[in-house]
Amino acid sequence: MHDAAFRTELLEKGPEASQDPFLVLARTLDPMNRGLQEAQMEVQRVISGHVARIARARFKAYGRTKYPDATFTLRLSYGTVATCPALGTLLQPFTTLGGLFDRADAWGARAENGSWALPPRWRERRARLEPSTPYNFLCTHDCIGGNSGSPMVNRNGELVGLAFDGNIDSIPGRYYYNGKVNRCVSVDARGILEALAKVYDAGHLVSELKEGRP
Repeated sequence: MHDAAFRTELLEKGPEASQDPFLVLARTLDPMNRGLQEAQMEVQRVISGHVARIARARFKAYGRTKYPDATFTLRLSYGTVATCPALGTLLQPFTTLGGLFDRADAWGARAENGSWALPPRWRERRARLEPSTPYNFLCTHDCIGGNSGSPMVNRNGELVGLAFDGNIDSIPGRYYYNGKVNRCVSVDARGILEALAKVYDAGHLVSELKEGRP
């Protein structure tokens, strides 16, 4: 597909004329996929038709004590940095850059198919970094898939991080929220600035983020 002549031939003769194995596979799977999509859309139409009815029933039952389901409109949520119970102990509220290297050292570069290996640049710049710098943090915000990249601000309106994940206990958050175990995971702004300045040599971005100008 990176060959311009091949693409031109496809446009002129149509994809059906090619016996390229992946195009043959695509032609075979496409009708099946379209059928599955249509079936899924039919199911979703039924579900969507009842969503409004369920929302009205919830409002009548709970009034303003429950917030409505999320839509594609801007939402504001609140929470606090918090630990989380797991496997009989507590997960720490913050991870650090030092902890990042500790895990890489403890597991080694080959463990779990290299899952804990760090890029060469990070290994080379290790001595430049302040190991106590917060990297990620847990908080009690009610987050769900699609919230990744949402800004986390403190009570003064200052950016302190970016949401990017949730713990396994937050998965049922699509249906209910349990403040004892639901946790949102965010990357700490201090870790972002430390990495930009000392790993990626992006001091100009650090100045822009901190001072509002390059």
